[in-house]
Amino acid sequence: METKFLAHLREIALLQEAVGLAEWDSQTGMPEDAADYRADMSSYLSGLAFDKLTNQEMANYMAYFTEHPDELSEFGQAVFAKAKENYELDANIPADRNQAFSRLTSIAHSKWVEARKQKNYGIFKDTLEEIIAFQKEFIPLWRKDEATPYDVLLNQYEPGMTTAILDKVFEQVKLGIMAIRQEIADKGTAPRTDFIHRYVPVEQQREFVIQVAKDLNYDFNRGRLDDTVHPFMLNLNRNDARITTRWDEHDFPMATLGVIHEAGHGIYEQNVDAKYDYTPLAGGASMGIHESQSLFHEIIIGGSESFWQREYPLLQKITGETFADIDFETFYKGLKETKASLVRIESDSLTYPLHIIIRYEIEKMIFNDNLDLGDLPTIWNDKYEEYLGIRPENDLEGILQDVHWSGGSFGYFPSYALGYMYAAQLYHAMNQDIDVEAVLATTDYTPITNWLTTRIHQYGSSRKPNQLIKEATGEGLNPQYLIDYMRKLYFKVYGIK
Repeated sequence: METKFLAHLREIALLQEAVGLAEWDSQTGMPEDAADYRADMSSYLSGLAFDKLTNQEMANYMAYFTEHPDELSEFGQAVFAKAKENYELDANIPADRNQAFSRLTSIAHSKWVEARKQKNYGIFKDTLEEIIAFQKEFIPLWRKDEATPYDVLLNQYEPGMTTAILDKVFEQVKLGIMAIRQEIADKGTAPRTDFIHRYVPVEQQREFVIQVAKDLNYDFNRGRLDDTVHPFMLNLNRNDARITTRWDEHDFPMATLGVIHEAGHGIYEQNVDAKYDYTPLAGGASMGIHESQSLFHEIIIGGSESFWQREYPLLQKITGETFADIDFETFYKGLKETKASLVRIESDSLTYPLHIIIRYEIEKMIFNDNLDLGDLPTIWNDKYEEYLGIRPENDLEGILQDVHWSGGSFGYFPSYALGYMYAAQLYHAMNQDIDVEAVLATTDYTPITNWLTTRIHQYGSSRKPNQLIKEATGEGLNPQYLIDYMRKLYFKVYGIK
């Protein structure tokens, strides 16, 4: 019986891979006019997968193994527990509504892209309203004992997380960042940054970041790098974890750090234990844990002076005379400049959490307070002015900058800030076992990859996020590590004693 159950789960995994591959193509190379056809195909495949997740055969497995858990191996019990979680999440959603939602989100991406081109939220607004209406329809069917509608969505991306916890944690982080920014404004010496915007052809950027990703132990034999509008990593399986980026020939750090970020996601997936293949345990533990891996690579490693002492000579070699007149200290300090940015993925590592807090507060308003979606651009712009002191001039640099809402991924954004906090906490714990900066000064980053694989990667989603963090670091989530990390880094860059 266990063998048949695992075979059923394998079929679901294969269908989900097909859906993922179709969606990857839609965001990297599909002709624009094919959007409706792709939506039909994706929704059909999603429907097949959803049916297998919730049909009578699955219901029979759920009932049988609930009554006869002793007939499952230890591995089978772990897989069953996760499969049951997924089943209970999906079983109450009517198949036709799930398929309609899948089709809508497939079409929504092209609507979002068109709205971005026109810098016009109005083009996307009606579609967004439909997506949110679906989410509000599904929330009562997903809901167990969560305190608010938005808690239901949070729990899908970060099990056990609540608005009560996030309100407290985000307030601590926000106040910490504000204090650091104020001290920098009062006492800091701004680094030179004009060279950051020197022209670097895409071909040179690509050569550099591919080598950096290899140095970080992202395996291109089990992954690839493609161009897209909004960067992402797609995990089809542990031997096919694809990354994407976008380029700006006058802003080379954007693609460089973006690729490092997505490679962090990919490294996680490439190092999940093979025994979890084709089961619900094959992916990451949560989006917060996933973001801890991408942000550990992008911000902790990508913000390390030791890391850039190794990689900067490579950048100089590839770009020829472009940075020949820029010494290392000037380069590094310029790379770590902090200033308010309108675009999340282009923000610096100090202000980044503020971008997430803004989105979190808006999502709470949408689902807990029934916010009028016509007011979204104004509310967005007002919050940017309040928290960062800058105001978007158009919808492209404002409400339309993120792809997540077009895919119905509400409740996802807090994962980025949680991941940043987890990453700083993991960095602190890692330094108790190995000298991280010393490793980054060498030509072999394997000790860092191995540490993360031993404590995080190998487990896939067989452990809950709070369990992983506590076992890896010896304590639960503690945002103070992030505040301390940012203070130390930025005070050094800005010459504050």
